[in-house]
Amino acid sequence: MNTLPKLIATDLDHTLLDPEGLVSERTRNALDAARSAGIHVVPVTARQPVGLRQIAENAGFTEWALCSNGAFGIHLETSELLFTNETPPHTLELITTRLNERIPGLKYASVYDGGEGFVAEEGYAHLAAFIDHKRDPRHMGGAPLEAVIEHPSLKLVVRHPEIAPHDIAHELSGLGLPGFEVTLSGAPFVEIMAENVTKASGLEELCGHLGVAQSEVIAFGDARNDIDMIEWAGHGVAVANALESVMQVADEVTASNAEDGVALVIERVLAQHHH
Repeated sequence: MNTLPKLIATDLDHTLLDPEGLVSERTRNALDAARSAGIHVVPVTARQPVGLRQIAENAGFTEWALCSNGAFGIHLETSELLFTNETPPHTLELITTRLNERIPGLKYASVYDGGEGFVAEEGYAHLAAFIDHKRDPRHMGGAPLEAVIEHPSLKLVVRHPEIAPHDIAHELSGLGLPGFEVTLSGAPFVEIMAENVTKASGLEELCGHLGVAQSEVIAFGDARNDIDMIEWAGHGVAVANALESVMQVADEVTASNAEDGVALVIERVLAQHHH
């Protein structure tokens, strides 16, 4: 990257955040330095705003964030929604009906209403930990599946007590159904978004709004849901702990999330343009 980037897009879990899920001092300083240089710093995450608030404070995020793997863009201070892309109930019904025919015992939950709504199927909470959705499973309640899929969904998640997310995703892709995207973030469930929604699609939408060119973007990630974004960005960076498939599409591999890999790249890029 020969010119200063205009936007830094970063995944959070296992990328920007250390193994404890925290923002290190060095990382915070690098993000602050980038913002001081006039660069937009944007979290691009599978998480919802509720799971961003604490991190936003620690990382200094006050502007736009992309949540649900790019399904919606939200301003962290004003809560303004820049865009939302939802899977309609009839598609959700098709997905759940067909997948349940193939794999008995699946449990679903859905994020809706600008990331504020969350509804879990009866039995889902028993499989969940607080870390999964940054929500207390004891307060999730349980609804019949019909109630989970009656809202247009920003992100539908599906999990099973025994079957791995990778295997559920494989089965779902094998159904050959139209109208949605499937990905994995490293969380213990499969994530389903509206058709053509990826972290890259969300980033493209935000960059259009901000007047930032694709070539002016650096993106960081580690997991399957980061691949599109790393490919799309002018300069795509994988952390050393990333999946092999992520490293293969990256322009660069930096140190791991335990070693401030994101901060190292930001420091270098800023130093190259220090007059």
